[in-house]
Amino acid sequence: MCLTLIALTFLPQLRLASLCIRPPKLQISRLFLRAVKFTLWVMTGLLAITTVFFNVYILLTSLWNYKQKKQWSPSETIIVALSLADVAHQLVCYFWMTMDEVDGDCHINHTAYTVILLLIFSLKFTIMWDTSFLTFYYSTKLVNTPNQCYSQIQATILKHVTLAVLVIPLCGIQDCGVLIPDTRAGKIYEAVYLLLADVLPGVLMMKCCISISVHLAIHLRHMKESTNGAHRPKLGSQMRVIKMSLSLVVVFIVFLVVDLYVQYEIAVHHENIIMLTFFFTSIYTTATAMVLIYGKKTFWKALIHEYNVCLDEYPCLSCLKVPEKKAQPSTPAKVKN
Repeated sequence: MCLTLIALTFLPQLRLASLCIRPPKLQISRLFLRAVKFTLWVMTGLLAITTVFFNVYILLTSLWNYKQKKQWSPSETIIVALSLADVAHQLVCYFWMTMDEVDGDCHINHTAYTVILLLIFSLKFTIMWDTSFLTFYYSTKLVNTPNQCYSQIQATILKHVTLAVLVIPLCGIQDCGVLIPDTRAGKIYEAVYLLLADVLPGVLMMKCCISISVHLAIHLRHMKESTNGAHRPKLGSQMRVIKMSLSLVVVFIVFLVVDLYVQYEIAVHHENIIMLTFFFTSIYTTATAMVLIYGKKTFWKALIHEYNVCLDEYPCLSCLKVPEKKAQPSTPAKVKN
């Protein structure tokens, strides 16, 4: 909580990311700047629709599955927490961008921008750690480690998944973002935040990615040896989880590189490109939701079914239907001698 108090103590000196506070370093015309802001606002709005749609779909499907099975798996707990954070972040983020777009002459109190930005970066912290936690969960399910101490730590964490999911947002509120004073202490504070919110989750996900990749390589080699290369090895449902986990890592790493670059430009060169962070975060939350839907077979099947049902209302669009079941390869009938 001390970091939050430090940030709020220096509230008058805060380097607010709003365009109302600090102009860009480059001498760009105000008209062109507003055009860029408006373009980002529109594009983020379109991404907000997809983010909210996919994440609300995940929430509703998860609740429906819980109602049917009366059971909630640890992965579903993490996915629901991640979806809630994605939706909340997207709505608050777009609200901030709308305020900044409408309030071109800076009539709104700067404190309002500060409070909303604190909430945005707290939610971003939650999203990053929920994603890495989910990848960690799947890596523990896929990879069996010979280290007993490490296995016990994993088991303890997974035993208290709900508690961990609740603690992550509280940590996000404590480490409340890059709203810092322009002092040496502020620079240190910003570096600590980026380390906690971006780098550490990225390191955890890279570790999980390496573990899953090694597990996959060993598993495929053993299967190939057991069949003497007679046919391609199959992993069944496990392969879908592996693809989802590795895709989450790839999406996260791409976003991490872009986000660190944007934060570097803001901190070092004082470029006012905070809206780019919101735009790329919107892309990230949309991509993550799509990967989760594909990775969870129940989500994917339900989405394809609902999509086909909607197309049934318009016979002219029947050609756009997606097969709900894979076509079984036809095997030639055996000829009796």
